[in-house]
Parts: sequence; structure tokens; C-alpha cells
Amino acid sequence: MSGRPEPAGVFGALREQLTGAAHAFGGDAVSGILSGLVDDVGRALREELEIFPVCHHSPASALAMARRLHDKRPSVIYLELCEDLAPLLTELRNCRLPVALQAFATELDGFPAAWSPLSVVAPITEASAEYQAISYALDTPGVELVLVDRSTDHVFQWDPRKDTAETAETAESSEGSEKSENEADGDGALHGDSVGVEIGDLRPRFAELEAHLLHHGKVRHWSEWWDQYVEQPLTGADYDTYRQVMVLIGSLFRRLRPDGDERNGLDENRERYMWTRMREHLAATGTDPSECLYVCGAFHAASHVEQFGLASDAEPFDITPRTSTRWQYGLIPSSHSAIEAQFGLASGSVSIAAATWAKAVKRSGVKPFRLEGQKGAAKPSKAKAGQPAKGRKPADRGEDPPVADRLSGFLASPPALDDLDEAELLGWCVDIVRLARRNGYMASTADAIAVFETSVLLAGMRGRARPTPYDFQDAAITCIEKDAVPGRRDVRRLCEILLGGDRIGQVGYESLPPLARDVLDRLEPLGLDLEKRTIQRALLDLNADPRLVPCSELLWVLRRLLPDDAVRPIMGSRKLGERSIQESWDLAIGRNQRALVELGYEGVTVEQVLEQRLRRAVWDPKATAAVALQAVEDAILYLGGRRFVDELGARAVELLAAERTVDDAPEVLRRIRRLLAHYRATEPELPGWCQSFVTAGYAHYCTLLPTAFLDEDTGVRQVAAMLGFLFGMESLALSLGCDHAQLELAVRQSHPEAPAKVALLWAAKSQLGLMPLAELRGRCDELLANPLVIPAFPHYMSGFVQALEPAPTLAPLVVEVMSKAFARLPDSVLLPWLPQLITTLRKHARELVPVLVREAARTFPATLDGVDSWVPPWERSAAAPVTAPAASGPVSALLAANPAACDEVAALLGLPAEWTASPAAGNEEVNALLRRHPATADATATLLAV
Repeated sequence: MSGRPEPAGVFGALREQLTGAAHAFGGDAVSGILSGLVDDVGRALREELEIFPVCHHSPASALAMARRLHDKRPSVIYLELCEDLAPLLTELRNCRLPVALQAFATELDGFPAAWSPLSVVAPITEASAEYQAISYALDTPGVELVLVDRSTDHVFQWDPRKDTAETAETAESSEGSEKSENEADGDGALHGDSVGVEIGDLRPRFAELEAHLLHHGKVRHWSEWWDQYVEQPLTGADYDTYRQVMVLIGSLFRRLRPDGDERNGLDENRERYMWTRMREHLAATGTDPSECLYVCGAFHAASHVEQFGLASDAEPFDITPRTSTRWQYGLIPSSHSAIEAQFGLASGSVSIAAATWAKAVKRSGVKPFRLEGQKGAAKPSKAKAGQPAKGRKPADRGEDPPVADRLSGFLASPPALDDLDEAELLGWCVDIVRLARRNGYMASTADAIAVFETSVLLAGMRGRARPTPYDFQDAAITCIEKDAVPGRRDVRRLCEILLGGDRIGQVGYESLPPLARDVLDRLEPLGLDLEKRTIQRALLDLNADPRLVPCSELLWVLRRLLPDDAVRPIMGSRKLGERSIQESWDLAIGRNQRALVELGYEGVTVEQVLEQRLRRAVWDPKATAAVALQAVEDAILYLGGRRFVDELGARAVELLAAERTVDDAPEVLRRIRRLLAHYRATEPELPGWCQSFVTAGYAHYCTLLPTAFLDEDTGVRQVAAMLGFLFGMESLALSLGCDHAQLELAVRQSHPEAPAKVALLWAAKSQLGLMPLAELRGRCDELLANPLVIPAFPHYMSGFVQALEPAPTLAPLVVEVMSKAFARLPDSVLLPWLPQLITTLRKHARELVPVLVREAARTFPATLDGVDSWVPPWERSAAAPVTAPAASGPVSALLAANPAACDEVAALLGLPAEWTASPAAGNEEVNALLRRHPATADATATLLAV
């Protein structure tokens, strides 16, 4: 049909018929729309460059494409697909369809940083016209395939999003996301949040039109309407009919779109872009347009842009240059459910289309094109250069019969209804009952009969003689599924499995990026086929087989980089100072092939990718000291080497010194303690960055301590962590040149108002010796005696519990204060106060409560009999003043010889230092204790050389 002029009046009768009907029922507005539809069809047919309209993932389009390629044998095919994806097409022969072409970018230049990472996918299935064109072009010598749609960079340059909160949008003709009719989970999420590119999006953008078609078509969703009223009639139609009908549908949806839709301008720019690229190629190569084929969506075949057609004298479209964003390209596995979720199709529609394609190929006898050597494909059919197609001679190329009006007959006559295929329907009914029983349903032969009869009944109600897969699915749900789903799959999902299932593609080893191939090669000693989609168990005895040690190291790195379910340890751990001797892993790398492929965009090895991610994390503008310390820990665990760890540690020192808040103080304290313990156990001395971190942290937290005590936005947990850092690291900090006066001044300058922080301050003063223990105990007694303070007492207790972090020696006092509260407070006060105490401790001191419980276990009697005669130790100490021990035994002699030291200790503990004149009047309890344990006394004397 290329190059054929439209004879006058070819569509004249159809135009007059439509115009008359419009005037009779709808007026001039409808008349203009209907006559415009005919004009669009004629314009597309008159074009010198043959336009092949398609619908995405359509068996009818794929079948018509196979027929036309066998018949026309074009030398150049222009395909509506992102032009920079062309190098990936040759890799399709190494894959099992469906797969998706992907462009991926993390290093953005010219786009908002919040959009990172950018990802564009173009799924390819066997039952699609684009796959037929690609297979023909790649396996036929002398045929050139040219991708003419805008680049992936332009996809985002023209992105209409105004803020980063919007979700990724479909990029075919709408660039707008449509909510899928099925929830994407599992294999349905193989594309992630990538922007989808499809060839031939045909769906009404006028919501009322779609609702009208669904209502009068007696179907539930658009996929079913398209299958019944377009797909099935066009599957057996000739090429002329197919082409005219598809252009007519594209023109209808184009003319009935909302005027204010922002996608309209985007569609027109894409059409200008494609026609400009095709003109440039024809001018550069001198190719005869009659030997070319332009494959595009039916929506674009009815384009009205000024650049449409080779005869147009409009100026070429001004194509803006690409940004400096660094794009990476590769193939990722796809699936039918992922395609449905990406483009808003009904659940199971792509699987049904695949089954329709297989039946149509078998019934029509057309030999589809398949890439030679492709996994899962039959023997390819190739139209080699110079080989004439069936029934045609080479000299006949381009000599097509005149244009004939096929639309009138197609629109005037109802579609030919297929007869009932009882054998096919009976097979479906028997198989669905068998599958249902395997999945826990109490189905029987009677259910199979009911499904058969209901399918026929539903088909008759919907105006068709042969039940479609949608009729069968509705009948199965009605007859088999009762009140509840007994297993993991419902009947709808079982029907999808029966009718073809959710086919999942796979990228072949040869088409994987170098990083993915390196991972598979390095894990080869495990003896597992990691390309399978099943979960496989790997057992590693690292002592018995040292060859598995590198595999273990790699698995831990993959655990850090891949999703959680890709590499999951069952036995074994990786922590500082720990190394497993045996490990067990559940590996699902084949199921997470997309994540592994995307890792390959970032580097050549997983170690390089991890190093880049850690470096990027610590140099991020929002990075904190806690993030840097975590990066240091990960570098030690997974990468080793001192240089990179020192670099990250130095960055941690810079971040800590630059912080103006203490929100991450608990995390900083926990991680630096762990790192110091690791270096003390493995290195002769601490690294320089560790020493700098301790000194910088000591000065930093001393400076911020008064402000943190007073700031209402700073929690008690953060202040306790600051004090824990200062008191816990003080000895090391002082040895590195810090001054103890900094801490003392910071504590003296702190004046908190919140009860929990007041308790923390008292604990800090007690730890520094600024508040004797007797004074602290007295203040707590005053709190309990003050009825006005009782409601706030849980917050004081929360502060005291948090104080166990910087001052663990206060555990006996905390137990004492809490015990006094339970003993002295009346029930009317205690019972309402208990829930508040519990919730406060749970919220602010969850990890320190075990310390409190252990101290209470040491304080209270262990048996029930001991409770009756038990006297609290704080009451015994108050009733019996401390006296000098008897001058018998080595300990007594040591204490008597050093009375000044005893006085200082007594003053620190808040007890009176009273010495008796005679040793006989000494502490009988001490003497009794020494007499009961003579061996301990002798050992102490030997140790002290007394």
C-alpha cells in the first residue's frame, strides 16, 4: 500500500453514510467528528511512507505484522521506541521473553536530584508487533532497524511532573500513570518504579466514552472490551482491513480526548520528533520510502502535526540536546503481571493475549519471526535477503493493489462468531477443578459441569457464541469459590495460571552486565544453578573447605546490597570481631535478577559498588556522624583495608564537629563504643581517626551539654547518651589531652527544667562528686514527700533510669528510690501512677530496664521465706552508723592503717565517719564476715602484701 494514491471517492460512500447518520441523530458537531475519522484514515493510507498502526502487546497486531513482513520484505523499519535503546536489541536473542529494555541513571545532571534514580523500561513480549519487527530486522541480512522515538533523556526532559512527590508515569502517549486493575506484588513489581515505554497505547482518554463502551459491551474492564470487539475480529482479518480499522480507532480516541489534557502537547512533540528523525535518515541514506515501514501506535498514525508525511514542507522539529546525565543500559527480566501493573491492564490480560497469539498462529498458518538461538523459542522463520515471500516475486516489491474501502463492510456487518469449541472448554473446566482441589478447594465433577454451563450462559448473555477466557474466569469464580479462600491463591489466580500463567522472563548470562557475570562466576564453587528462580539452600563449612571462604565474603556483600529476600543467612553472622565457621544461606538471586542487573550499572564488581555507595553516603549533604560511623563499620566488615576505613573515619570526625544538634547521640555512642572495642582487641593502638573522634566528641558534647539540658526539643535519651559519651570516654579523652574542667564547667552551667533532665543532672553531679550520695538520696525523699511532685515522679524515675548509661553505679540508688515509692505512696496515688511509670520507662528507657531488674534481683531476697525477715539495706545503713572495724585480720588492719582514705570514701558515700576508741567496739558484722571466709581474707592479705 505504500505510495498508492487514494482514488477519488474510495471512502466517499462511507463518508456520506456517516454524515447522514450524524445529521439525523447528533447534529453538525458529530458530523464533523465522523467525517474527520474518514479523512484521517485516507490521509494515513495516502502517505508515501507506509504506516503500520499497532496496539501494544496485541496478538492481532503481531499477526498482521508477521504477514506484512513476509509479504513486503522492507529494507528499513522505523520503530517507535527510544532511539538510545537500539544497542540492546541484539541482546534479546540471549534472553527468555518477556524481558524489558532498561535505561538507568543515578548521577543526574540537568534534572532535580530528588528524582534520582531515573529508570525507563520498555517491555518486550513474543505476542507483540515490535518483537516481530525486531526479529525480522536482526535475522534478515540487509535490513536496517531504526528507532525514531525520543531518547530516554528526553522522556524526563519532557516530564510534566511539577514536584518530586508524583509517581512515575507511563511514557508512551500519556506519560501519566494509571492505577492498575490488579495489585502488583511479587513478580508484578519486577519493573519497580520505572517509567514504562510502550508502543501503541490505545485506550480512551475520555472517561465517559470508556464507561459507555464497557456498559453497552457488557464487559467489566477495558482489556476485555478490546479483546472481544477489536482483537478477536481483527485476528483473522486481512491486512487492508486491519490497517484501516486500527487507524480509525486511533483517530476516534484522538478526537475524543479532553482539550485540557497536558499529554496532548507531549504526544504531538513525540510525533514531530519521530517524523524529523525519519526524514533525516532518508536524506542521509537515500533509501526509497517504498522500501520502508513505519511502525507506530495507532494513536500516532492519525497524527495532525505539521511535520506529518514526507511531503510536508514544515520546518524540522527543533530537537533539544541531551543533558549530561550518565545513562546506563541493560536488560532486566519482566513478567506478564509486571506489564499489566505498569500499564494499567486487567489482571491476566497479557497471559490471555499470549494464549490467543499461540492459537492464532496455529490456526492461521502464519510463520512468526523469532530470533535465532533465543531461549524458549521455536525454530525461527527468516525472510532472508533475496528470498521471495510465498506467492510473491522480488520484482513485485512495492506493487500493491489499489486501495479498497474495507471499513464499510467491517463496520456494517457484525463480527463472525466462532463456534463453540466444546473440547477446549471442557478441558478448561476439568483442569480448573483439578487445580482448585490441589489448592484446598472442595471441588468436584459437578463443579466442572457447572462451570461449563455457566460459561456458555454468560457468553450468550454477552452476545457471543464462544465463551472467552473472561467468561470462563467469571464462571469458575461463581461456581467454585465459596465463602473463603482456603489457600494462598483464589480462583481468579488459578484461572490465570491455567490459561497461560504469569510467564516470567530471564536475561541470559551473555547479556548480563560484567558485575552480574562476575557474581555468578565467583559463586560457582557452591555448585548451584543461581539463574533459577527457585530458592536454593547453600551450606558452607568454611573450615573443611577453605575454597568457600571467598563465596562467604561475597554473599555477605550481596546481603548488604541486594533486597532482603535475595540473599538470606539462615545460620552464621557477620559482626565486628566475629567470623562464622559454618554458614547456611537461602539464595534467590535468579528471582532478583533485576536488582543484580541494576547493580551492574554502578560498577564492575560488588566491592566497587559498595565502596561507591559508602563514599556517597558519607559525603551526602544530609550525612551525619552516625551515618559515617556505620559506613566505617560496613567497610571493616565487608571490604577490609585500612586506607578507605581511615578516609571514612576522618569524614566522621568532620561531621561530628559540624553538627549543631545531638539527635544522633545514642547511635554515635553505640557505634563508637563498638569500634573502640574492636580496635582494642585487634590493633596494637587506636587509629588516628578514632583518637580524633574521641577528643572532638568530648569537646563537642561539653559545649552542647548546657543547651541540650535546656532545649525542649532535645530528648532525655539524647542527653543521657551525651553524658554516657563524656563519662565513658573521659579516661581516654584525658589521656589524649582533653581537660576535665570542660566537663565540670558544662555540668555546672546546666539548668534544666524538665523532671527527667533534672534527675540526669543530679546523677551527673553525683558522678563528678559535686553532689554527695546522701544529698541525692535526700532530694529523692523530698520528692516523694511532696504531694505536688508525685504526678511528675515517673519522669524523675525515667531520668534516673537513663542515668544508668553514664553512671551505672547509681543502680542501687534507683532501686532504692523506686522501692521507697512503692512502700510509701498510698494506693490512691500509686495505682493511677503505675501505668504512667510503665509507659514512660518503655518509651524512654527500654534497653536500660534489664539493668534495673538485675540490680533489684541482687537487692531483694531470692526466697519467699526471706521476705518476712528482710530489712532493706538502705534502712540498715541508716540505723547503724559506720564504725571502725575491729583490728583483727588483714582487711581491718589495712583500714585502720589508712583512716584518711576511709574518711574520704565515707564522705563520698554520704555516711558519717565515726571511729571507735577500742577495736573491741568495732563492727561485729565485718569481723563475723571475715571469720566465715578466712580463705578470702588470707588471699587478700597476700595480694596486698600485708
